[in-house]
Amino acid sequence: MKVNKTPIAAAVTLTLLSAAFAVQAQEQKKEENTQLDQVVITGIRASLQTAANIKKNANAVVDAVSAEDVGKLPDSDVGQALGRIPGISVGRDFGVGASVSIRGTDPQMTLTTLNGHSVASTGWYDQKAIDRSFNYSLLPPELIGGMEVYKSSQADLTEGGIGGTVIVKTRKPLDLDPNAVFVSVKGGKGTVSKDWTKEVSGLYSWRDSGKMFGVLVSGAFERGDYMRRGIEADGRWSGDVTPGTFVQERERKAFNVSLQARPTKSIDLGLNYTRLEYDADASNTTHYLYTLQDPGKGYADTGACVQPSPDPALLCQKTNITQANATSTFLQTWARAAKMTSDTVVAEGSFKGDGFKVEGSAGTTKADGGTSLTTNYSYLGWGNAPGLPKWWGSTDATGKKISISPGQDMSVPLSALGATSTPESWATARGPNKDKEDFAQADVTIDLDYSILTAFKAGVRATKHTFTKDEYRPTMVTTPVSASTDSLFSGTIPMGTPGWSVPKPNLGAMFALANANVASWTQSRGGYGEIEEKNTALYGMFNFEKDALHGNFGLRYIRTKASNDAYVFDGTPLAAGDVAQNIGWSTTKAQQSATYHDWLPSLNVVYDLNRNTLLRFAASKAITRPNYDNMFAGATLGWNDQVQNNETVNYGTPALKPQSSKQVDLGIEYYYGRGNLMSAAIFHKKIDNFITTTTQINQSIGLVSPDTGLDNWTINRYINAGGGKINGIETQINHSFDNGFGVVANYTFTDAKAPKTSYQDELNMFTLSSRHNVNLVGFYETDVYSARLAYNWRSKYMVRETGYYGNRMHDDYGTLDLSLGWNITKNLRLSFEAINLTKEDDVQYGAAGSSTTLRQSLKGGYPAWSFMGETTYRIGLNAKF
Repeated sequence: MKVNKTPIAAAVTLTLLSAAFAVQAQEQKKEENTQLDQVVITGIRASLQTAANIKKNANAVVDAVSAEDVGKLPDSDVGQALGRIPGISVGRDFGVGASVSIRGTDPQMTLTTLNGHSVASTGWYDQKAIDRSFNYSLLPPELIGGMEVYKSSQADLTEGGIGGTVIVKTRKPLDLDPNAVFVSVKGGKGTVSKDWTKEVSGLYSWRDSGKMFGVLVSGAFERGDYMRRGIEADGRWSGDVTPGTFVQERERKAFNVSLQARPTKSIDLGLNYTRLEYDADASNTTHYLYTLQDPGKGYADTGACVQPSPDPALLCQKTNITQANATSTFLQTWARAAKMTSDTVVAEGSFKGDGFKVEGSAGTTKADGGTSLTTNYSYLGWGNAPGLPKWWGSTDATGKKISISPGQDMSVPLSALGATSTPESWATARGPNKDKEDFAQADVTIDLDYSILTAFKAGVRATKHTFTKDEYRPTMVTTPVSASTDSLFSGTIPMGTPGWSVPKPNLGAMFALANANVASWTQSRGGYGEIEEKNTALYGMFNFEKDALHGNFGLRYIRTKASNDAYVFDGTPLAAGDVAQNIGWSTTKAQQSATYHDWLPSLNVVYDLNRNTLLRFAASKAITRPNYDNMFAGATLGWNDQVQNNETVNYGTPALKPQSSKQVDLGIEYYYGRGNLMSAAIFHKKIDNFITTTTQINQSIGLVSPDTGLDNWTINRYINAGGGKINGIETQINHSFDNGFGVVANYTFTDAKAPKTSYQDELNMFTLSSRHNVNLVGFYETDVYSARLAYNWRSKYMVRETGYYGNRMHDDYGTLDLSLGWNITKNLRLSFEAINLTKEDDVQYGAAGSSTTLRQSLKGGYPAWSFMGETTYRIGLNAKF
């Protein structure tokens, strides 16, 4: 039996066993009702019960995650907590859950809201596409009261989520006891990231005795370094195999204040402010080992390939270089100063009259982020130059991970780098991003008593959304400023997975030296773009109920006016004093605009087969607007980046239509006991207006890249073409036994097919979509102790990024997590967590065919990336009063 089938078999087996136990337990309860009354429902079981009640009482297809108590989501990572829900898979970036895919869709098709409203979000990494997905690494779990995931649509939900809508909810002061206090401290470290991470969070909530006014203040702070070690294989530069170590100095801050007033039973007013901040300065140090040619000897052929790939267009699978033919090496550090902030202010109010309710809200959310400074320090070991050790030994790329066997210790001492250093001028840049949305919404609900209709709800929503990306290039000082190399490094770090050591970058010193070499910053006009969207939505929705039948149906109308502002590549000569990157770019901006509209019907029907069994049907049309990256007028990538054949220009347009989906769901749910349920569902999505790319290679655009001396570009144009389909099955069981034990199991099968012409890899797979998703959780809980062992597994999936890293297949991935809790007193709790106990490696490999335009290491199963698996341990103490 193949290993990658085991989790599926385990899920099915555990689901069947759990169902059998559940039936047996039901029979026992008939005879032992008095024992049931003695069970104390707290903690994990209370969380499952709340989530089950939300699912049962909703008209739409909804799953939920509920905090067990203030500051106690089931997981310490928001993305990971969502990943326990059936049909949800989480994309992990740099050790954290950063994006969420629902039922096989691209994460950009997931709409995330905070208390029902948008949250501005930008990325920190300049190699990432600018899309609409929310970056969950911004959110500390301590600020969250719960999350609801709508997998089917309804008319009163904000449009934008073909996959679904995630509603993150914060707490309100009138829902808590007066003078409620929560304080938590945590510390942790990993088997790779060995520096301690420190966390502290707290909450204070006050309300008057009459529940007329309340104030809630909460905050969280986290600091610690994250390290990722592995091997990257580029192959474009003399068949290089590249051990690398990434280190990020993280600091996350969050603050939330909520004011709530209820002067009468009919009026509810609120004002909420949320500040999210994420500092993410990082270094990526890579040690290039050249296996096929020696660039230090004029790219002399090493003759080292001992096992060519079956396809001549692919890279060699095995190499061996003798000591006599040892090749040059190259060490470099990319240093990035980055920070993301997000501020959201929302005012809301409601009035409930005799047979009607009026609600209104307005607010603004804005984010600043991107990379405020990118710089590079490089050290060559060319030819007979002393210093960096020469490479000789063997590499084996016949599996999914590259194996490296050096013939000597490849450690790099600080003395090998030379006495002084200066930053690489070609690599120095700034790339700030801004995201902002202003919004207002009004809703009215009218009670009805007409046939089966029980209520009518209507509303209007208007938003203005602006996303701005920018790029700046430096004019360097006339006389380069150098610094002693030993001032730029402090200590050592292990290099990649083989384990030799190299100097550890001192980021503060590297940033200071780079800035000292910059005389001024000039906007790189080809890197600028601004998208503005004005969205209007109107909807009407009826609720109905008749005997065992209930649900809703409605219609939502949306209208969008989109525009982009950008400079145009028109051959404008370079002015004196301008940076070289602006060759050919106009000095004035041009604008493109377009308008589209759509009608989005929805139907949600629930039929109560009996008191505990529901049959659920949903049908709707949903949209996801184009990614911002697809709407920018144009951008050049790879200009003078020292990587051959990497010059690319992308052309987008605001005239792209939104992707739309006609989708249906059919499910059955059985609820029994307190929080126990069994459910199964099938779903189908037919997606139209897929955004695809037409690609032309070896094109002249009138711009010569200095590193190659050639005007030779790959041109990508974004267009609407074709469609995709998603079919799937979800199964789920939650069962708590009377002896404190319990089990949660779910399995999702997703068959998601996208147009292969949409992607440069020409694979008809949705981005980040796994065919199989499995969750297995066992827990034990009393009023004093708790323990939970959770396994999450997903099958392989495609990772797609713009720029250097391209498209690659991520191997199947599973993590086993343990959490323990001890209620020392009713107010004091000690917790322990161990994440990824099996130290599952992060393995990614090429999957495209040899005839595609991707680089060789992203084709034919070649092992492109692999990173060491890390177990992370945390211990925490929290108090509540």
